[in-house]
Amino acid sequence: MSGIGQTRYVIQDTGQDSVDDISQLPDCILHHILSFIPTKDVVKTAILSKRWNNVWTSVSNLDFDDALLYANETENRYPPEETCFINFVERVLSLRDASNIKKFRLSCRVFFNAPCIHSWIASAVMHNVQKLDICLFVDDPFVLPSSVFCSQTLTSLKVEMNCVLEFPAIIYLPYLKTLHLSLVTFANDGSTQKLFSGCPVLEELTLLDCEWLNLKDITIASSTLKRLTIDDLPYFGPPDGPKDCKIKIFTSNLVYLKYTGYPSNDIFVCDVSSLVKAYISVPVPHEKQKEVASHVNLTRLDLTMEFRKSTIEALMKFLKCCPNLQSLFFSEGFNHDVCLVENDLVWSSLPKCISSRLKMLTFKNFHGNDAEICFLKCVLQHASVLKKMNILCCENVSGDPNRLYEVRKALLAVSKGSKSCVVTFS
Repeated sequence: MSGIGQTRYVIQDTGQDSVDDISQLPDCILHHILSFIPTKDVVKTAILSKRWNNVWTSVSNLDFDDALLYANETENRYPPEETCFINFVERVLSLRDASNIKKFRLSCRVFFNAPCIHSWIASAVMHNVQKLDICLFVDDPFVLPSSVFCSQTLTSLKVEMNCVLEFPAIIYLPYLKTLHLSLVTFANDGSTQKLFSGCPVLEELTLLDCEWLNLKDITIASSTLKRLTIDDLPYFGPPDGPKDCKIKIFTSNLVYLKYTGYPSNDIFVCDVSSLVKAYISVPVPHEKQKEVASHVNLTRLDLTMEFRKSTIEALMKFLKCCPNLQSLFFSEGFNHDVCLVENDLVWSSLPKCISSRLKMLTFKNFHGNDAEICFLKCVLQHASVLKKMNILCCENVSGDPNRLYEVRKALLAVSKGSKSCVVTFS
């Protein structure tokens, strides 16, 4: 009986006259097969036969993860297994031949031997690594090898490291297309700007839970960038506190933008004329006004925040900057403090996308409050090309047949701007 989540590699002996078909395959195919197997198991293939003795030494993917050492961690901070892990990585890299590395992943604690870890990463770069994925848990600042930031072969760089990310004087990654940074603290404007400017063909940039505290003014300018994701850390200081960093975005070919977090930084979206999809989640509204650019190519917008009295007007302003929006999704509905009536000034200048472009509206976590009903009524009345409105009720509404009946009655009685529009409740 096989256990759930376990992988088994079975080598079967079918007799002296059997033919080992796999061993007859050329090295390139064997390397491809081994690329799907954990490195610790790849090395074990050396005992199969003489044919396999050195096959593993030129496998293209290497994956080292010390997580298993801490599965049953005791109070002893330096268990003997750490030495085994270090020795294993050292042996694999020292016995490796001169062939190139396609993908190198390293996830480990740094405190037990920083010089070794530094040399392992440098070794991967020396072997012309294309995809480098580094996840380091540090107690003290750790500096990545400078060669990482001057690699002539890297196409993907992912760094997760809970300390200040220090950069060398020169940064130039001519073939880097994907850059992911997680948990890092940016040191200063100058070095951070060099990083963003030193990737001339970058197509995807992801910044997750990074610390901008030391930065004042940063520009992300790229004609090649297509996907940008920023997930900000929460900030609990005053709105006008010293934390604010001005982040200007000039990305004329950006098609995907995702921002999640507390808008403690000033973000200026200056040129996103090609934007198609934008996902914006702001759990706690910020009182400062942000500059809003026109998103003429944006056709779908997912809103993952709950709208309050202080943000409903900002929503209408943003929708006015999306003249070709066709699909609108609300995941959290309106807070009870929102007050809307049918003759409210907020409707005095209805966004063009609602009146002439919107085809699909999904309203999740519908509470059935007056503001939500008023908003949906207005959309139904003025959306001339709306095809479908999906209303997903919260438990308080869906579990109350009388309340659900009253809400359905109120919305279905509206004189719709689009006669073909279908309204569904679930």
